[in-house]
Amino acid sequence: MANGMGRFEEQVVLITGASSGIGAGLAREFAREGAHVVLVARRAERIEELAAELTAAGKRAAAVAGDVTRDGDLERSVEVAHREFGRLDVAIANAGVLTTGRFESLTLDGYRKQIETNTFGALRTAYAALPALRETRGRLVFTGSLLGLVSVPACTAYCMSKFALSGLADGLSHELAPRGVSVTHVLFGYVDTEIYAHSPLPRKPGRWLSLTAEQAAPRVVSAIHRRARRYVLPFPTRMAILADRLFPGVIYSIIGRVYRRRGAIA
Repeated sequence: MANGMGRFEEQVVLITGASSGIGAGLAREFAREGAHVVLVARRAERIEELAAELTAAGKRAAAVAGDVTRDGDLERSVEVAHREFGRLDVAIANAGVLTTGRFESLTLDGYRKQIETNTFGALRTAYAALPALRETRGRLVFTGSLLGLVSVPACTAYCMSKFALSGLADGLSHELAPRGVSVTHVLFGYVDTEIYAHSPLPRKPGRWLSLTAEQAAPRVVSAIHRRARRYVLPFPTRMAILADRLFPGVIYSIIGRVYRRRGAIA
């Protein structure tokens, strides 16, 4: 960092789903960039350990045990940001779950869980953080997915939740811009995290198609800093989105063939 100053020096960043994966990676990267962080997750012991690690490295961090599916937890997290640090500059709606399976094997409760966490969790984060972000002309960030633009078999619940997030992010970016608040929608391809532990993919993508959370975090922080409206990574993911827009019939056929081979389609 030039002159020892980070791009988010003395700013305050709230991250949901901060106990592992992308959330934890972003917390470490923001701390390296000079920010104080508020870590929100259900696994209290994980975020308390991470908060201690970041504080020992020189930046203050607060851990808030909370669930994005529960009313009030995000408001309480924003209150902690104000009490501990006096402001909020960035709010990242990152918490998410993944449910896979064919439509016939899933239930309404399975779909409800996906929407409640991935979509309404992001909404709760936005509603709770927005008053504070207006004060600082801050940044609201949604963690999305390639599957929020291109749907695949045996993953329809997850795709629904991320497609909804795409609509929310695009609309809010227009609404909030006059108030000085930017909206960044980050769309990932495959990032190797714990989210796949209980709902594994039929086949893990090759290394050239995937990232670790540590590789992704600096790129995402840079996109947030420059207030990018949409940021897609890694590069092959951008090409997949472009191909789907230009040749939707071709991509649909390719997806069908691939997933039939994997047994996701009878």
